Amino acid sequence: MSRPYHHGNLREALVTGGLDLARTGGPGAVVLRAVSRRAGVSHNAAYRHFAGHEDLVAAVAERCMDRLGQLMISRSAAVDLPDEVAAALARLEAIGRAYVDFALTEPGWFRTAFCGSAPAPGAHAAGKGQDGAQAVGDRPRADPYAILSAHLDELVRVGAFPADHRPGAEYAAWSAVHGLSDLLVEGPLRGLPDAELRVAIDAVLSTVARGL
Repeated sequence: MSRPYHHGNLREALVTGGLDLARTGGPGAVVLRAVSRRAGVSHNAAYRHFAGHEDLVAAVAERCMDRLGQLMISRSAAVDLPDEVAAALARLEAIGRAYVDFALTEPGWFRTAFCGSAPAPGAHAAGKGQDGAQAVGDRPRADPYAILSAHLDELVRVGAFPADHRPGAEYAAWSAVHGLSDLLVEGPLRGLPDAELRVAIDAVLSTVARGL
């Protein structure tokens, strides 16, 4: 058990505890009694901040989604190419690889982010910045859907693909990358040798780019 909670933001302490549990055990490990014990309070105290178990899992899932989005943003920001078309395409590939890497390195958070309790993708689309970052409460939230949409808009803006191909492109791109990620984490592609894993990731990302 971590140091008991005595003061400050109890809700944040509970969400942080849930995030720790989700990292190793996925959404099934996020329960009110467990996070309350971690915070050193009774589980009744948790009900002052969460209506119930599903409400807590939703808050943790949103935080996991934000971690995924932040990784996508950092990978995109690392692209440094002089040609704007090449740079835009490289940034799109970078966020795709970040998505798959997150699923492989943080499977508990990946499962939790998409467990069904998180807000719908793009639910906070109002006020998003060019990189897809948004403000939720008093802290930024990175929405993977908004980040992908912003990068697709950039591709149109620099002339990398026609504007009339843009509507709905995020659904096709996201479905391909998420489907691969899910197969690698939960499905029959688990445990691929490293060389074959690279082939799979390269194949999906290049197919998405060609499709666009």
